[in-house]
Amino acid sequence: MWITSVLFWSYLCLSSPLLWVLAVVLFLATAAFDRQRRWLHLYTCAWAYHYLKLLPLWSTQIEGAARIPTGQACVLVANHQSMGDILLLFGLFRHFKWVSKRVMFRVPFIGWNMRMNNYVSLVRGDAASIERMLQACRVHLRAGSPVMLFPEGTRSEDGEIKAFKRGAFTLATELGLPVIPIVVDGTRDILPKHGFLLRQEQVQRMRVRVLAPVPVAVGDDASELG
Repeated sequence: MWITSVLFWSYLCLSSPLLWVLAVVLFLATAAFDRQRRWLHLYTCAWAYHYLKLLPLWSTQIEGAARIPTGQACVLVANHQSMGDILLLFGLFRHFKWVSKRVMFRVPFIGWNMRMNNYVSLVRGDAASIERMLQACRVHLRAGSPVMLFPEGTRSEDGEIKAFKRGAFTLATELGLPVIPIVVDGTRDILPKHGFLLRQEQVQRMRVRVLAPVPVAVGDDASELG
């Protein structure tokens, strides 16, 4: 477990500078015509998802990605078990804008790439930051980019889904956009909250299931959706 963890995190740290340089090149090459950073996000999907393919006992399964529309805005909501959720959800290889903690944007190379992608930052519990986050999401949604949020607000301690916060559903009801639920399973088994030791004693199966869109009309009650 220790050796696997050291090798994994070492590779992640050592590969990030090179992959970031390639991201910068792609950003500069596409910025003039790709205002929504679709090409950069697709590259970022490959960057992130490949880390889950490094260990032979890790198995990933992506179901229903085609339910996320191409070129149309929607609100994507996923449960949150582990830091591994982020890597796994990139495996959807669909365009969207992440909503993530502001501290993540300060991580060298990875956070810098998040800024280039124009993902949305958030300080939990800060009302002003939450309003800025909602406004940034409105801009992306009106431009046709889906947004991805964890409505629980933080990772679950025990793997059980916690009460949802309203932000994602407020956006959907304001703009009359569908909500697409996404179920993440198995990531807590490889990397629980408050830990950096990876589990690989046996085959670890991680799965993403994209469920059917929930249609929303302008003025619907956000609390009922959550």
